[in-house]
Amino acid sequence: MSDPLILIPARMQATRLPDKPLADILGEPMIVHVWRRAMESGVGAVVVATDEPRIVAAVEKAGGRAVMTSIHHQTGSDRIKEAADIVDPQGRHDIIVNVQGDFPTLEPSAIAAAVKPLEDAAVDIATLAGVITDEDEKTAPSVVKLIGSEISPGRMRALYFTRATAPSGEGPLYHHVGLYAYRRRALDRFVSLPQSPLELREKLEQLRALEDGMRIDVMVIDHVPRGVDTPPDLDRARALLKSRLGA
Repeated sequence: MSDPLILIPARMQATRLPDKPLADILGEPMIVHVWRRAMESGVGAVVVATDEPRIVAAVEKAGGRAVMTSIHHQTGSDRIKEAADIVDPQGRHDIIVNVQGDFPTLEPSAIAAAVKPLEDAAVDIATLAGVITDEDEKTAPSVVKLIGSEISPGRMRALYFTRATAPSGEGPLYHHVGLYAYRRRALDRFVSLPQSPLELREKLEQLRALEDGMRIDVMVIDHVPRGVDTPPDLDRARALLKSRLGA
């Protein structure tokens, strides 16, 4: 039986939206909304990993748990690796789920979906994608596209991730959602690897895993949660959650 641990990395260094994790949404900080979505998934214990005492205080005020991590981490993966070792030094949690701290509109069911491919012992990492329906997104470099091979309905094996419009030809394009479920040993292996050539070229961390031969499977979900990076993103998140929560 697996025992997942959900970790939410959060830091305050965003330039386009200062103090982003603490941005108010319906009277609560954004990081608290993300924590609530993770709790509602029922997948496992949830802990916020941060280098900012104000984020710890906000999460604890809401009844959650947060741990302080180093200020020197370059990526969320490095931060959750440290947090996993702090929270669970014995390695009891065999699956670590990385939920981005700027996904307040994430459906809890998506978190549960991300864990499912790890039922297959051959899979090292699992993640999510959704079909692109907006024509502008098909060519936008900010939208990361998954190129994969279908294993079963709604599940693919990742072959590549790119900011380019790919694959060519007729058929759907898939928007990658940056939520990951790692086997504990796969996370340990991943963060120990040097940055890879394609990772540096595309500026996509997950390519490091593919270049090292790790297997990434992808569940296709019906909605693509939008990260909050700018004031307009924040306004959209407020409107969506107000509608969804009946506030």
